[in-house]
Amino acid sequence: MIRVLLVDDQPLIRSGFRALLDLEDDIEVVAEAGDGAEGVALAKEHLPDVALIDIQMPVADGIEATRRIAADPALAGVHVVILTNYGFDEYVFHALRAGAAGFLVKDIVPEDLLHAVRVAARGDALLAPSITRKLINRYITQPLIAGAGTALKDLTSREREAVALVAHGLSNDQIADRMVISPMTAKTHINRAMAKLHARDRAQLVVLAYESGLVARGGS
Repeated sequence: MIRVLLVDDQPLIRSGFRALLDLEDDIEVVAEAGDGAEGVALAKEHLPDVALIDIQMPVADGIEATRRIAADPALAGVHVVILTNYGFDEYVFHALRAGAAGFLVKDIVPEDLLHAVRVAARGDALLAPSITRKLINRYITQPLIAGAGTALKDLTSREREAVALVAHGLSNDQIADRMVISPMTAKTHINRAMAKLHARDRAQLVVLAYESGLVARGGS
């Protein structure tokens, strides 16, 4: 059973999402919150698999709630998915950087919402290649972070190669083709790199690849 926490300051949005999710045999909404601070408290209480969190809320917004959840080792199993009305914007960028696993636009069709919840619960990537490319475009304008490259020293050469390909927006199947390995082996390289780098998800790998200089700005 996939346990879901809903965090949104609009009761109508929460009730609509809950009605849809509760129809599924493998999904259970365990709690609802109307602001980010309450959402973090309920995440600690219920330990959901997925937290669907709105960006703009009172008390603590979605970015701050995401940051608090990502920083708490006890909540390492909680996968945050950001809800937004506007698609990929500056708020979403900061939420992904804070530790969100991905994001959904609120007018998403029901089938895509259910698929996204299941993908997030497995700990798989919830960023489409087009969104990864937008992250890349955002990051190539940023300065390198001093000392970030030392985080990569424990990666094998194949793991570094896989991380670089993730940062270029490639899917697991595309990475497998490029590295001439199976998709399962590609996923294993990525998962091991995430564990070594303490990255919660694919978005965090993109962040690290560009902050460390593993991937050149604006190029290969």
